[in-house]
Amino acid sequence: MALLAEHHVTATPGRSVVEVYDADAFLGDEAALDAAEVQVAAGNGYHLYFISLQPDIPVQVTIRIWDTPPSPPADAEGHVDISIESETGILVVGQLDRGPAGEMTLPSPGVYEGHAWWTNRQATADYYNTTLERLADDASDDWLTEAWNNCPVTEGYVLDLAYSREAEPVDDEDIWT
Repeated sequence: MALLAEHHVTATPGRSVVEVYDADAFLGDEAALDAAEVQVAAGNGYHLYFISLQPDIPVQVTIRIWDTPPSPPADAEGHVDISIESETGILVVGQLDRGPAGEMTLPSPGVYEGHAWWTNRQATADYYNTTLERLADDASDDWLTEAWNNCPVTEGYVLDLAYSREAEPVDDEDIWT
């Protein structure tokens, strides 16, 4: 298996959500978001959600394109199979209440399949909760920002994908109905 492309983005999980979507897929999907609440990662084919256990500490999102995706590593906290279609060939990593964190240009537009996996999700949440418990009433906003920036672990989400097929053509009538 050969790695064809790799992109890293740091994102803050606003309202505990980080999303990955095609540059033209602006509308979210409540059912996919609900599924991600249970599975950590879920999508509808155009829009993928990752659910963090905290809303403020930046997380690392890595998108890797392979000729054949490798298996998730043994130390991953969890993983799910996913598929994402990108008609534009550009995937956006979004921070739900803060806007885009970055984007990746894919080798070509189309449908990509593989899996999503994550690490340090629980450890970051534990640090977050412990920090809030120790927060003094007179602590400054700078103190809390510094605590988030100095988290001892990095929560990470990885998409290991491979090109599967061309994107489905969009019928102009579907856009206007």
